[in-house]
Amino acid sequence: MGPVNLYTHEVRWRDRQLFLESKGYMLRPRLRPGWTPSWLSTGQEYYTCEDSSRLPFRPLLVDATRISDDKLVYIKEVTTSDLESRLALILSAIDDPANHSVPIIDTFVDSDDEAISYIVMPFLRLIDDPPFETIAEMLDFVDQLLEGLVFMHSQGVAHRDCSLKNILMDASRMFPQGHHPVERSFLHDITTVAPRIPRLDARVRYYFIDYGISSYFPAGEQRQLVLGRAGRDQDVPELSNTVPYDPFKVDIFTIGNVLRCEFQNHYSNLGFFTPLIENMTQRDPSSRPSAEQALQQWRTLRTRINILHRYWRLRDCKEPPIAIFVLDMFYLLGFIFRFLGRIVRRSST
Repeated sequence: MGPVNLYTHEVRWRDRQLFLESKGYMLRPRLRPGWTPSWLSTGQEYYTCEDSSRLPFRPLLVDATRISDDKLVYIKEVTTSDLESRLALILSAIDDPANHSVPIIDTFVDSDDEAISYIVMPFLRLIDDPPFETIAEMLDFVDQLLEGLVFMHSQGVAHRDCSLKNILMDASRMFPQGHHPVERSFLHDITTVAPRIPRLDARVRYYFIDYGISSYFPAGEQRQLVLGRAGRDQDVPELSNTVPYDPFKVDIFTIGNVLRCEFQNHYSNLGFFTPLIENMTQRDPSSRPSAEQALQQWRTLRTRINILHRYWRLRDCKEPPIAIFVLDMFYLLGFIFRFLGRIVRRSST
């Protein structure tokens, strides 16, 4: 028998379910008032039942379905008119293809406490869920990441926490039949594997989230140095509570560090990142490029990558030579068959 009681962080969302429903959003059966575990009455193994899937421990965040179109979304509790929600709304409202700030679908104030508000966002996944498979996917990710950073900085926003956890993706097009919000490799029945298509074919889009420690300098306002050691990436050398520093150069370092620690250190065929990473992660902030300069350097480096390399698989650094040879041969055969298949499909249309 599986757990039959809600966890504490689930109870608080259950208690707001009727209010959220009145706003057009439905929580999963587990989080609705009066829920009883379905496996107690059906006799099924609890782990095969959708309502056995507990809400991950992120107290301010809950998945939901928009009632009007069954779209999967995230609802986040925020402090009314706090900096995070204000910046998210300001950036989300700007219609620009270079804008990679998380879209805000809806926002509303809690009915019981005006100090609490909610922002509704698309359902986003970690960028490595599912993992990257090819270099071309990685190139597209860096294109969008740096393009989004240039846009954000142009609006006077220094994120100050551009870590891996704060860069997410809208992978909805990768899963044409959808997926469960917690058991994300499966359909909503949590037992059937969710079909998916490659990232590039799905045109995955990447977004910055969480402006909780960001700095904002509206147009016409002079940009200032800041203080503070907050942020997931504590490798940033200038972080200080006493010595002021440029928050925009923190973003440059942090993104360079993401590329180095999360990707280049894990895959053996991403050496083309090295000049960009070294430039972005210089210890002296004044020696680092601006966002625009980093994007321009990246575009120059990108042109030097030959087409076969671009579409090759990512090689794990732990692969021994024999595994590299075998896996490369399998990938080459698959690449040839996919290429021929596209020619056949085009000729038949």
